[in-house]
Amino acid sequence: PPVVLLHGNALTLDDWIVSGVFHLTARSRRVVAFDRPGFGYSERPRDRSWTPAAQAELLRRACRRLGVERPVVVGHSWGTLVALAWALQGRQEVPGLVLASGYYYPSARLDVALATPGAVPLLGDVLNHTVSPPLTQMTLPGTLRKMFAPRRVPDRFSDVFPKALIPRPKQIRAMSQEGAIMIPAAAALHRHYGGLSCPSVVMTGDADRVVDPEDQSVRLAHELNDAELRIVSGAGHMVHHAVPLEVVEAINRVASGRGRLQNVA
Repeated sequence: PPVVLLHGNALTLDDWIVSGVFHLTARSRRVVAFDRPGFGYSERPRDRSWTPAAQAELLRRACRRLGVERPVVVGHSWGTLVALAWALQGRQEVPGLVLASGYYYPSARLDVALATPGAVPLLGDVLNHTVSPPLTQMTLPGTLRKMFAPRRVPDRFSDVFPKALIPRPKQIRAMSQEGAIMIPAAAALHRHYGGLSCPSVVMTGDADRVVDPEDQSVRLAHELNDAELRIVSGAGHMVHHAVPLEVVEAINRVASGRGRLQNVA
């Protein structure tokens, strides 16, 4: 089956390219990476709330237009919520999931409170066209260090990833909206996880400083019906940069229906 890659909040499809996962996977199968609504060069129309379910429905229709049938869906961070919503909407359409560094269960988070003003109509527009772009630009290096910690930000990411796309008003609006709805989105989805039966690999770094591995990934792997937990020692939130070959191996194993991976402690 083909593969669809879904990036996390603040990033774009380029993250999958810079990490190497896109090209490594494309050696053996068709791969499609999307800029989710509002990120990169994708628009984010104001006529709906872009929940994981809304994004999943949009991307399912896009795949049908592209002739991409029964894809393995791979998500990182916020993209894992879209991947799970996709699998719940089309249970016979998704032969497998690979979920990396995801946020799956509601919990108290300071970043949600910080993101909310930028998501409020009118107020958010004012902020996103005035103070938010320079503030985002100023804090971006620290944000990236936290995402990659405890490892350093790779030179390739620093040199190649289009960081100038991040502090644009359009993308800040998308980032703020996704931060603001993250907790209710997880709350709406998590009660359905037990109904998923497609083979899944849940990957996490044991040193993730963005989402708690034990409360999120470990818990999800135990709740899904056919899931393997893969914990990568010494890796943070950007686990697909830390071990791109292992991510690709997980994708290919799920796609081919071969035996389970060995857990990494």
